[in-house]
Order: sequence, then C-alpha cells, then structure tokens
Amino acid sequence: MSTENIPQSPEQPPRKPRVAVVCGGRSSEHGISVVTAGAVLRAIDRSKYEVLPIGITTDGRWALTADEPERMAITDRRTPSVDELAESTEGSVVLPVDPHHREVVYSEPGSVPKALGEVDVVFPVLHGPYGEDGTLQGLLELSGVPYVGSGVLASAVGQDKEYMKRVFTSFGLRVGPYVVIRPREWDRDRAAARAKVVDFAGEHGWPLFVKPARAGSSIGITKVDGLSGLDEAIEEARRHDPKVLVEAAVRGREIECGVLEFEDGPRASVPAEIPPPQEHAYYDFDAKYIDSTPGVVPAPLTEEQTAEVRRLAVEAFEAASCEGLVRADFFLAEDGGFVINEINTMPGFTPISMYPKMWQATGVSYEELVDRLIQAALDRPTGLR
Repeated sequence: MSTENIPQSPEQPPRKPRVAVVCGGRSSEHGISVVTAGAVLRAIDRSKYEVLPIGITTDGRWALTADEPERMAITDRRTPSVDELAESTEGSVVLPVDPHHREVVYSEPGSVPKALGEVDVVFPVLHGPYGEDGTLQGLLELSGVPYVGSGVLASAVGQDKEYMKRVFTSFGLRVGPYVVIRPREWDRDRAAARAKVVDFAGEHGWPLFVKPARAGSSIGITKVDGLSGLDEAIEEARRHDPKVLVEAAVRGREIECGVLEFEDGPRASVPAEIPPPQEHAYYDFDAKYIDSTPGVVPAPLTEEQTAEVRRLAVEAFEAASCEGLVRADFFLAEDGGFVINEINTMPGFTPISMYPKMWQATGVSYEELVDRLIQAALDRPTGLR
C-alpha cells in the first residue's frame, strides 16, 4: 500500500501515513532498542508522516512514550529504558487484532479507553527475543498492519543462531564450526554436555565463544580459553537463553555488509571492517555501544573480495527469505575465503551503527534509509507473499 493509497475521508483533508515506532521489549537488548528508536524518531520526515512512539516495558506492557528522542540516548555509560520514558506507569496501548480495523486504543485503569487513530505501518526497532524473533511480526500479520523488516520465518531464523547456520549450510554458504547445548542436555546431565564441548575443543582448539543461541548485541557472550571457565560461561549464556551455542574461533578479519531491498530486489552496501578493539578481548557489548569501537568504511579489501562479500550477503538475505534490511557479518578467514557468522534482521540502527554507516558510504543517507524502509513496508502486503 503506497502513501497515495491511504484511505481518506471526503470531509477531511488528506492525512499523512501514521508510523508507530515500537521499541524496548522484554529482551536483554531493551536499552539498545530504545537508543535505536531515538535515532529513528529524529530521522523520520514529519512533513510526510505522523509518528506514534510506543514502548514495550521490560515486563511486557505496551506504553505510550514521549516523542523526545534526546531522552533516548546512552548517558554516563547507561542505556535508557521504556519504563523511564512511559507517559504512565499503568496505561497500556492495545493494537487491533482485526485486520479490517487498524485503530490503536490506549487505556488506563478506571478510565474510558481512548482511540489513538489508525496505524498505517509499524517500524519495529526491537532487538532480540519477543520482538526481532518473529513474535511481534506474527502479531502484526494477524492484525493486518504492514511493518518494516522481515516476516515471521526470516525473523525467527535470524534470531536463532543454530537454525540460521543450518539454513545457510543448506544453501551452500560456509559457516564456522559450532556445537549446541540444548536446555534438557544441561539440566539432565551436565557432565555429558560438558564432555561434548571438551571433545569439540579437542577437535577445533581453544578459545571457544560461548553465547546465548537467541540473543544479540554480544550480550551474554564469553570467550573461554580453557576448561576452567567453561561452566561459568555456559551459565552466563543461560541467563539470557536456555539454549547455548558454542563456536570455535575463526581466525581472520571481521567484515560486515548491509543489504537493503530495492524495487528490483536486494542490493548490498559497501562492506566495513571491524578492527580488533584495543581495550577488549573481542567485539563485545561495551566495544560496540559504550566505547564505540569505530569500524572502517569501506573495508580495505580487493575489488574481488568486495564483490564476493557483497554477493554472499545478498545470498544470505535470500537464503533466509529476508525482507527490508539485513546486516550480514562475516569473517575473512586466513585461507582467503569468507565465513558467514550471522545475519541481523533488525541490526543496530543508530547513526553510529555499522549498518547506516555502510549505506551512507554507498550513497544512501540515514534519513533516506528510514524513508525507504517505511515506503517499502507500506507497499508490501501482509499475509503469504
């Protein structure tokens, strides 16, 4: 549905499409989601769109939030929270579940529910489970409300690192060695689960990276150099997800590439390189968001390497049936080949994040990027496609 197709009343002047920017959520990436929302709110062209900021608190309540992007920034090494930005501690926002009616309702205990008007498109900037993993996308499909980004399947695949790797392997993309510790394995027989990882390390060597299978922003990841720290690393990952992924180190350079869907199909940006952070053991949460380790854009690659990683990024986008946008993360291994590490179906999206910076270097500004994603969502139907 394009902007011109927004239903208009003959008695009223044409209205602008209303964009609900949804952020926060119940995952450990709550704060980064709020930071992203602040950047998107700043960038949306208010002459073209009406904006409705909605935040999901850490306990899952949908709340109206102030349209104040300046309050959605990292301050004193601390990320913001919807719980602090919500206009009420009790009021809640309810999306319609009837695809024929898109009117959002706000209610508070003891008060008459208030209609907030129809929402034409949702820009979900949630990261992690309960938002980026297909759950919110499923709700919006049931509601018949268009939204930015990938659908249910691609979002779920992009969140679960095990099944993401299985999909990539089935399409012939090269992934690094990994092993999975499922919840029942750890609960029933820790010794056997530990032995599986030790055998894996015997084959591929230390260090290993122990991480939640369905989380992002490098939260819950531990670099383990030997058996002594293994149990603690598994427990740390399990604080964020009962399923744990253990990966062998891939020695090489970290290369990222953005994919954006255009009218004629997905295209890849110029790639970026993430240099090893000077004050961190690896590219962890603090290196990404607090100390802001700068990436190199464009990555210093040969023409052939640049063309290859851009091709592989689009292949990964297509393999997982993605829509809208993706950031694809690779290693340029010591043997000269590219190993895909993961994709992010809703990557970090602040102006200093790598995805917008790669597209800026490719010729698409941050504001143009936001507008293109909103327009693409308006033009794309919900349902099977």
